[in-house]
Amino acid sequence: MCGIVGCVLKNRKVAPILLESIGKLEYRGYDSVGISTVDQNGIHLKKGSGKIKEVNEKIDLGELPGTTGIAHVRWATHGIPSTENSHPHTDNEGNISVVHNGIIENFSEIRESLEKEGYIFKSQTDTEIIPILIEKNMNKGLNLEDAVNEALKIIKGSYAIGVISKDNPNEIIGARNDSPLIIGVGDGDYFIASDATAIINHTKNVIYVDNGELVILNSEGVVVKDSKGNVVDKNIDVIDWDAEMAQKEGYDYFMLKEIHEQDSAIRDTLSEKDKIAEIISNLDGINRICFVACGTSFHASLTGKYLIESMSGISTDVILASEFRYSANTLDENTLVIFISQSGETADTLKALKLAKKTSKTLAIVNVLGSSATREADFVIYTRAGPEIGVAATKTYISQLVCIYMFAAILADNKELLNTLNEVPDYVSEVLSKEDVVKDIASKYSDVNDFFFIGRGLSYPTALEGALKLKEITYIHGEGYAAGELKHGPLALIDDDVPVVVVLPPGDNYKKTVSNLEEVKARGAHVIAIGSCEDDFIKTEVEDSFCINDKVKEIIAPLIYVVPLQLLSYYISVERGLDPDKPKNLAKCVTVE
Repeated sequence: MCGIVGCVLKNRKVAPILLESIGKLEYRGYDSVGISTVDQNGIHLKKGSGKIKEVNEKIDLGELPGTTGIAHVRWATHGIPSTENSHPHTDNEGNISVVHNGIIENFSEIRESLEKEGYIFKSQTDTEIIPILIEKNMNKGLNLEDAVNEALKIIKGSYAIGVISKDNPNEIIGARNDSPLIIGVGDGDYFIASDATAIINHTKNVIYVDNGELVILNSEGVVVKDSKGNVVDKNIDVIDWDAEMAQKEGYDYFMLKEIHEQDSAIRDTLSEKDKIAEIISNLDGINRICFVACGTSFHASLTGKYLIESMSGISTDVILASEFRYSANTLDENTLVIFISQSGETADTLKALKLAKKTSKTLAIVNVLGSSATREADFVIYTRAGPEIGVAATKTYISQLVCIYMFAAILADNKELLNTLNEVPDYVSEVLSKEDVVKDIASKYSDVNDFFFIGRGLSYPTALEGALKLKEITYIHGEGYAAGELKHGPLALIDDDVPVVVVLPPGDNYKKTVSNLEEVKARGAHVIAIGSCEDDFIKTEVEDSFCINDKVKEIIAPLIYVVPLQLLSYYISVERGLDPDKPKNLAKCVTVE
């Protein structure tokens, strides 16, 4: 869950470009940062622990010589955040420098073996074995490319790497296995990066690197080779979004900007309708559907289960990607397994996808064009949300829901629901126009220690998502519950110190949810209700509320009712003096198991 960038530039100093580019990847990790460049005088390195701005103010990362270099922003996996554990890492002689995203599973035995041979390690990271292995191979007479290849043969685990050497001052070697890596092709300038956000200011022309491929960047261009050393002819894709889309555009934080982009993200995602219909036409014989996802995507999947089972009667399961292997024996050729991942690089999800492919048809719902999941799955639906920089998912969650809604509606031949989806962007815009109401509620409750979120049916996953957002960016304990489950234990925790947020759209579950709400009120809890503007109960019987257009019925409520919950968490986070874009201990793309 780190970010890497590498540049070979024609006639520009590389360090300032690396500093700018790695800044675009800080959402992938912000424990530490480092830059390494190379010229005729050898390797030059600066790195430190902390956020990029903090480290740069201390050591001026942009003041390194050379036109070739690599950079890294870290989310710690092996070894605490520290200067010693920061990337790039070098070999013992300081002639080779490496950045790495991923986890080397057998690093302990490799390190032990290298230490017995006399090699010295300066960090606690798994990454440091890579430059030392390359050093060992080059000491045997191998060139840089072959030395990297030989090192990768004994490494087990996930990696995307960039390697530079004093012997090759105009070259970068890159490679990937189960961690994302792309190539950027500019006008005489060449890049590698964890994703396109890092290099969009410099080129929109990208090549997606596949597992097992080796990349050679130099002043002459780009060469990609497969695991056997054969040159691979790769397509160049053109990114269809621009640098401005990845900037804050006047908002204080990316998260708020991305919440406000949800109406347009929905419209863009709705363009996938014909593609979804085509996919469904190829699913003859499917009698079971299994969603596999993590975190926010898991909540989107739960919504899918309710929709598909209620409209089509197809048995639908939802399994956490990290737990999928324990259910894999239940799959067969008549099961469709749907994998949902914003990045398309989530390690647990990719492992599950590879396992499911052995027996079942697979469908990936992802946001990132060309990501690993899109190349593994039999079918792909793109969410079309554009780049999302804030760690906590907002517009990608709604875009996932829109894809699921279209899939469920087309599967059930529910034309009325399909048509209703076209109205959702306007409903979301209406909610956003009243965000000051949420801001006032957030100010009132920003100092509490616990929240409960409740809902029934389709509103239950929305409650779960509201609780997750609160936990992610405010560090307040939040629990999401099916409203009817409160009396089976959690009600013991309800008192006048605990606010309860209820998701209460008009529909079949309304009366039962109100009954559960009365149980909460009887214990003295403060109630925050999200419901219809025409709801007399909300107007007269609850302490705080946010009202939503009465035309938003229960069937589409998850697409609209989640927005005030996102805003609630955002404004509580800001009230508490936190950075909602960069919650502690979390990263945007979880590329380790």
